[in-house]
Amino acid sequence: MATRTDTSAPEATKVPAKAIEGRSLGRIAWTRLKRDKAAMAGGITVILLIFMAVFAPLIVGWFGHPPNEFHQDNALLAAELGGLPRGDFLFFENSGISGDFLFGLEPQNGRDLFSEVVYGARVSLLIAFLATLVSVLIGSTMGVIAGFFGGIVDTVISFLMNVFLAFPLLLFAIALVGVLPDKAFGLSGNSLRIALLIFIIGFFNWPYIARIVRGQTLSLREREFVDAARSLGARGPYIIVKEMLPNLVAPILVYATLLIPTNILFEAALSFLGVGVQRQVVGEPGVTWGGLLSDAARNSVVHFMFFPGMAIFITVLAFNLFGDGLRDALDPKSKR
Repeated sequence: MATRTDTSAPEATKVPAKAIEGRSLGRIAWTRLKRDKAAMAGGITVILLIFMAVFAPLIVGWFGHPPNEFHQDNALLAAELGGLPRGDFLFFENSGISGDFLFGLEPQNGRDLFSEVVYGARVSLLIAFLATLVSVLIGSTMGVIAGFFGGIVDTVISFLMNVFLAFPLLLFAIALVGVLPDKAFGLSGNSLRIALLIFIIGFFNWPYIARIVRGQTLSLREREFVDAARSLGARGPYIIVKEMLPNLVAPILVYATLLIPTNILFEAALSFLGVGVQRQVVGEPGVTWGGLLSDAARNSVVHFMFFPGMAIFITVLAFNLFGDGLRDALDPKSKR
């Protein structure tokens, strides 16, 4: 009688099965985001820009000169001061660019342009971030309320959105700054102007994000988990905070990253028109990239326009690349 042999491997030599590791939604999104090289490059650039804004005094101390230090005996004022030696770099003729002045000098008073661009990042990003925060808070709240409750509430809020979207914001900003007193609300000077810009940009831009949040809320309120919460006796505020807001974080975060560059451009436009932060001669420099471009337009100096313009261009491009990559990572279905 034939005997059956056991061909299976001994128990001691068997390799234990590896447990399947679960991954959170955040980890999956991070994995997708890491694969997008353009988005990662934009994110790294954004981090470097924030680092530059926060540590502006340290960076200027290493690579530049105090932003309000005049160098009237340098290259740019050679014609007026008797033919001193000039520094040329590429097509920036008579710019004063050298190892001591990386971006050259201003044409009027010889201030270090590198220092002003670095300090300009501090003011421009501060206004853009805080204005975006105001827009996100107001827009998210109004959008959730309109989408969840519907009816007359939705009608009134939607009408307010249309009113704000039709408002001539640029003309209002120019008119408001024109009648601005020297002191108000305990603020004065550039502090008052910065607060006013944050209010104007943030308060009047909330309808854009409110429309997106409202549309998402209209979809979420018909989902099964919301019906389950209602069946268990949950009320509106609990459902909004505990059930809906966690599902709205992704679209709000994505739109916020895309709204920041828009606010940077709007602040630059206001400063270019002369209704933004004003330049200071003494003390902390009240300078933005838009203000530098405004001064450059009056002087028609190539390098004076180039470096602030490139700072705005790189910042806006970095935020847009990162925002697009974040959107694709959090919602792969949106990628075509």
